[in-house]
Amino acid sequence: MDAETAVVTGHDVTTITCVCGNTVSQDGLIQANSDGVPVHAGANTAVPAGLAEWPADEDLHTLCPACGRVYRDAIVEETGTAPVAFRVDVTAGPIAEAIRVHWSLSA
Repeated sequence: MDAETAVVTGHDVTTITCVCGNTVSQDGLIQANSDGVPVHAGANTAVPAGLAEWPADEDLHTLCPACGRVYRDAIVEETGTAPVAFRVDVTAGPIAEAIRVHWSLSA
């Protein structure tokens, strides 16, 4: 079976069209850590419960909150391709809660 790959323009993670069809302008895409947990991007502020700290190694991923596919940003930026790195459950548990927290802070 071939690996799933999203459509991306250039080497820009903000242009990913997820395998499920979601985009930044549709249901949004969220920066996440290497476990797929949405990260807190606020500088000099406490990390809200449920979100992960910004990775010290800058190893960011892009999470599709619609389907749970996760893409590794470094691969997209280096190769201009967006293979699915792994999937997480976005319907329940800590990832679903982190997505809820992320959107509540973005509103």
